[in-house]
Amino acid sequence: MILRTVLIVLLALLTGCTGPSVSDYAGNRPRLDPGQFFLGKTVAWGMFQDRHGRLLKRFRVDMDGQRIGQELVLTEHFHNSDGSTQLRVWHLQPTGQGQWRGLAADVVGAARGVTAGNALHWRYTLRLPVDAHVYQVQFDDWMFLLDEHRLLNRAVMSKFGVRLGEVTLFFHKVEPPS
Repeated sequence: MILRTVLIVLLALLTGCTGPSVSDYAGNRPRLDPGQFFLGKTVAWGMFQDRHGRLLKRFRVDMDGQRIGQELVLTEHFHNSDGSTQLRVWHLQPTGQGQWRGLAADVVGAARGVTAGNALHWRYTLRLPVDAHVYQVQFDDWMFLLDEHRLLNRAVMSKFGVRLGEVTLFFHKVEPPS
């Protein structure tokens, strides 16, 4: 009887700790269509904070999105505050009913995303180079469209379920496709 009670309490605590669902935002406007928002030129400014909230890195991202068939190819040029740069090319595909699939060279497998209302929720594993090592870390990534030109992004980075830090980004749509 005691074991059963403990299991019920633990289950209640675990289910109570679940985060929001993307469907919670279904009624929010404007509606986010990643294939439209990221088409053309976009600039983002961001930062990485460790699990204690200490700012470790700032960066700017220059992005160019081009549609090739049903796929959005999103080229990201990262310019880090330490002077280093990085290039990531995403291949994003809508898979139906607000679902998205994303591939990039430093992503393990495929990123999976779902949209509803003004929100996009991505989950993926990234190969992250740090000094002479490459770590596989998980991202739980939330994007919220503020208006047709601005989007906020908050991503929690973890490994083995342990929160390592948080990435915050502000996107500004600079130029629609020509």
